[in-house]
Amino acid sequence: MKKRHFKNVINTKVMNQISSTKILVCILFFSIMSLHAQDDAAELAKKLANPIASLISVPFQNNSDYGIGDLKGSRNTMNFQPVIPISINENLNMIGRVVLPIVTQNNITGIGEKQSGLSDAVLSAFFSPKNTKNGFTWGAGPAFLIPTGTDDFLTNKKFGIGPTAVALKQTNGWTLGALVNQLWSVAGSDDRPDVSQMFVQPFITHNWKSGAGIGLVGEWTQNWEARTTSVWLIPNVSGVTSIGTQKISLAIGPRVHLIAPESMRADWGWRAMVIFLFPK
Repeated sequence: MKKRHFKNVINTKVMNQISSTKILVCILFFSIMSLHAQDDAAELAKKLANPIASLISVPFQNNSDYGIGDLKGSRNTMNFQPVIPISINENLNMIGRVVLPIVTQNNITGIGEKQSGLSDAVLSAFFSPKNTKNGFTWGAGPAFLIPTGTDDFLTNKKFGIGPTAVALKQTNGWTLGALVNQLWSVAGSDDRPDVSQMFVQPFITHNWKSGAGIGLVGEWTQNWEARTTSVWLIPNVSGVTSIGTQKISLAIGPRVHLIAPESMRADWGWRAMVIFLFPK
């Protein structure tokens, strides 16, 4: 009886050790997976903060603005802006980027008047070195204005071209940089004024290892022909998550119209983004 009892005690201890080992292995496994997920999210967030990162992404950026001009109109602009990096050689990437606005506006051109459809697209190609130096990187290339607008009030009816460039520094979770382009019309309808427009977008972002982030974006549009200036300030919060196996980034924040002609100025607005990510 004593021998059998001793054997049962040994078996119980062995089973307890095995169960403890299983629990420990499970804890270690999920801890490693969690750390890997965090690292993955942090790396994706870092690449998203870089407009010329080697990352295929499909952003949908929705901008809603209210109280525009004397008629207190409203405008919703959904920017469809896919980004596709292409490897040129072992040292150089070309980052292709399209911004195609889908616009719906009310009481902008007149009381009770509404326009809806595509606005003009901007296609950019940034040639950028693959290797960064001390966290600094840059890219430059051509930008094209394409008259894709489907409504007379949503298009310049002009084809344009000009330079574009971006430069940024990334360190300790911070990204600081700016994007700029200048477009001049070179063809199109003679009934429409020429286009000479500069766009400057400074940005600063901080991301944590979880993939969460806070940022501040400025958008300055200078219309040299019309002699008008528009400046927006857009703070935001963001995060990286998954829907099934699909990685996505979400961001939201207010839009503050700092400078604009009275006929174009908005009282308030907001921006929300959903970005579908396709890491290699």
